[in-house]
Amino acid sequence: MAADRIELPQGTLDMLILKTLALEPQHGWAISERVQQISKDALQIQQGSLYPALHRLQRRGWIKAHWGTSDNNRRAKYYELTRAGRKQLAVERTAWRKLTAAVAHILESA
Repeated sequence: MAADRIELPQGTLDMLILKTLALEPQHGWAISERVQQISKDALQIQQGSLYPALHRLQRRGWIKAHWGTSDNNRRAKYYELTRAGRKQLAVERTAWRKLTAAVAHILESA
């Protein structure tokens, strides 16, 4: 349902991509599908956002890419996390937890 989808706060997409790639190398479409699947269709990454984010993460050295063959026997670019990307994911997870705890505290206050 489109009405149940959530807009991602700025900067969240990079963290979701890094987390998805922490599990295993994946091609772009698989990254998008995995985020949608795990979020139970609440989050959907549009290609117009996904590929610029992948290129940005690659320029920062947090992911690297190589060409391979997908499950349906098509040529696809696979992305994987680098050591720097794993460190960045840890930094972003910590910041995210602090942010969400602070927001929750404010929302629960009288």
